[in-house]
Amino acid sequence: MFRLAITRYLNNFRGFSREIWILAAITFINRAGTMVLPFLSKYLKEDLHFDYDEVGTVMVFFGLGSLIGSWLGGKLSDKIGFYKIMVFSLFTTGIAFFVIQHVTSFVGMCAAMFGIMVIADMFRPAMFVSLGAYAKPENRTRALTLVRLAVNLGFAAGPALGGLIILGIGYKGLFWADGASCIISITLFWLLVKEKKKLPTDTAHAVVTNKYHSVFHDGPYMLFLLSSFLTAVTFFQLFTTLPLYHKEVYGLTEFHTGLLMSLNGLLVFALEMPFVGYFERKKVAKLKIVLWGSFLMGLSFYVLLLNVWLGVLIVGLLFLTFGEMFCFPFSNSFAMGRAPRGHEGRYMAFYTMTFSMAHIVSAKAGMGIIDEWGYNTNWVVMGSAGMLAMLCIVLLQYNLRSEHK
Repeated sequence: MFRLAITRYLNNFRGFSREIWILAAITFINRAGTMVLPFLSKYLKEDLHFDYDEVGTVMVFFGLGSLIGSWLGGKLSDKIGFYKIMVFSLFTTGIAFFVIQHVTSFVGMCAAMFGIMVIADMFRPAMFVSLGAYAKPENRTRALTLVRLAVNLGFAAGPALGGLIILGIGYKGLFWADGASCIISITLFWLLVKEKKKLPTDTAHAVVTNKYHSVFHDGPYMLFLLSSFLTAVTFFQLFTTLPLYHKEVYGLTEFHTGLLMSLNGLLVFALEMPFVGYFERKKVAKLKIVLWGSFLMGLSFYVLLLNVWLGVLIVGLLFLTFGEMFCFPFSNSFAMGRAPRGHEGRYMAFYTMTFSMAHIVSAKAGMGIIDEWGYNTNWVVMGSAGMLAMLCIVLLQYNLRSEHK
């Protein structure tokens, strides 16, 4: 029985090309070294002594840089190819991390975060397009999931290690680790993976016929982007307000926060691929799964209102983790399948831009609400955002049914 379960689990990882496995491996190396983001709000607050409003403003510039970088990365991927964008983005980001640790002023940090995120987030739409090039059409959702697993396995190791680095040598060590991981991972990619310029034909796996030639004319896709934005706003509380909440309300250390985040990463690593494989075998509609994911994300913040027991943090994290596993792989796949031929970069750029916009709103709104009305009000707002995302998916399903008539 146990051997059968292991065999079924491993079967979910079969059928990928060599390039996909290499992409997953370098993603893991990069993500394991990405330790700054989970502790950025704490670094700004406690090491640089910024107030709540200044922390929120820095995170706004972080999000603005991410927004522009995502747009540039998608546009340039369609024009000059995803491969060049990926190499340029990660290598230059690694150098920038070495420099940014010396920036300590508020204005300087705003400018530095904006600049580094413009460069860093050019990588994301290019990486999504690369999956379209190197993955077989029938494996695309699982290929997306494999790379997400690499991200989350790295994320499971990174925050816990990051917490130890902070306790041992301080926040500066995180910037060296981030920079080195960027340079090492993209160098391995450049050495092991050759550029592939043509995308495989995917008409059989497209969500609808490619009748739209502009994202702005694709009404259902715009509704989908709104839902993705709302779920991202709720999810990013994990990196912005929750670490502060852990310390200020429950007295947890950076190491304890890192362990909680590692639990999120380990659960995703263990369960997401079997979930995706199961849903694909059962031919469950992608948007139906995303709908349930949005509901669970919203619920994860309503649970935090029961702040009389430390275990509530774990319960909330579990709901958030399952919501993440349901939402993100299938929303990624829906976005890729919706893109017309030749516009993949632009469509994935707008998809990743929703996450960049969410960084801006999630950090600034979360910090502002907490400063003015407290944590519980923020949890109500974020929980409601998750439920509104679920409503958007319901409307999207209705629109798509009308589109097919």
